Amino acid sequence: MNYPDYLEKGDTIGICAPSLGIVEPEKIIKLEKAIINLNKLGYNVIETNSVRKCENGRSASAEIRAKEFMELLENDDVKLIVFATGGDFLCEMVDYLNFEKIKKLKPKWIQGYSDITGISFLFNTILDIPSVYCQNVKDYAMEPLHKSLDDALNIMSGKNVIQKSFELYEKEEFSEIDNKNYQYNLTEKVEWKNVIGGDKIEMTGRALGGCLDCIDSYIGTKYDNISNYIEKYKKDGIIWFLDVYEMNTPMLFRILWKMKNCGYFNNCNGIIFGRPLYIREDYGISFNETVKEALKNLNIPVICDADIGHVPPQIAILNGAILKIISENGKGTIETYQK
Repeated sequence: MNYPDYLEKGDTIGICAPSLGIVEPEKIIKLEKAIINLNKLGYNVIETNSVRKCENGRSASAEIRAKEFMELLENDDVKLIVFATGGDFLCEMVDYLNFEKIKKLKPKWIQGYSDITGISFLFNTILDIPSVYCQNVKDYAMEPLHKSLDDALNIMSGKNVIQKSFELYEKEEFSEIDNKNYQYNLTEKVEWKNVIGGDKIEMTGRALGGCLDCIDSYIGTKYDNISNYIEKYKKDGIIWFLDVYEMNTPMLFRILWKMKNCGYFNNCNGIIFGRPLYIREDYGISFNETVKEALKNLNIPVICDADIGHVPPQIAILNGAILKIISENGKGTIETYQK
C-alpha cells in the first residue's frame, strides 16, 4: 500500500468538487466556516474553480472536474484533498483521469464519502493508495469539531487511533440556518447488530469498500480490479465496509448476490455495514434480514448498523489499511494499522 506522507500543521489542503458543487447560500456559509476552522487548526486551504458551481447535478463537465482534481494531485504543496460534497455523477469523470500519470505522482491523502467512492475505491483497488472514508469538507464547519473529524485528521497525521462506537446517532438533522455551530442532532441510541457470527465478533483484515450504490456501478467494467486486489492481499484477508445511501431491499439483495457471484467476497474475513440513509423495505423484509439472507452461506461474520457512512456520526475508515474490528453487546471498536 502506497501511504502518503503524514499530514502536518502548515500543510495545504485542497478542496475540489468531482460530483456536485456547493451553491446554496447556507451551504456556502458552511463551506467558508469550514475553511476558517481548518485555517485555525494550522492548515492552508485552496479550492478549485468549480467548488462553488453546480448545474444538472454536476459542478462542471466531466473533463473539467477531472482536470481540477489532477491539478491538486500535481500540486506539490497539497498534502490532503477533501471533497466538497457527494452527488450522483462522479463516475463519468473517471474516464478523463490519467491513472498511469497518477501512479508516478507522490500519493496524497484524500477524504470524502458517498459518491466520492467513485474515486477512493479506485485509488485503493487500482493504485494501492489508501483513502479516508469520512465526512466531506462542510462538516469541518463544526465548532468544536466532532471527535470523528479529529480522528480522521489524527489518522492522516500518523497517530494511533482506536475508534469506539458512538452513544447516539442523528435521525433528523438540525436546520443549517438555525444550527449556528453546525453540530449533529444526536437523538437515537447506537446499537451495532451482529447479524451473522454470534454474540461477539472479532475480525481483522484489509479494509475495502465505500458506498454500495457507487461500487455497484463499477462491477464488470474496465475499472473492476477486485479479483487482482483481493488476490494480492489474500494473506491479510479482506474486511468489506459498505454504506448504503438509497435503495430498496430487493435491490440490496441483488447487488450483494452479484458481488458474491463475481468473487468479490473471496478471501473475505468479514463485512460491516453502516446505517442506511434511505431504505425501502419491500415485502416486509428489513435491511438486516436482507443482508443475512444474501450472505449467510459465506460463513463469515457480518455486522450491521455500525457508525459508517451517511447517518452521522461516522467513524473514519482508512480504506486500504488493516483493521481490527470488535462488536459485542451493541458496541464496537475499530483499530487501524497503517501497513
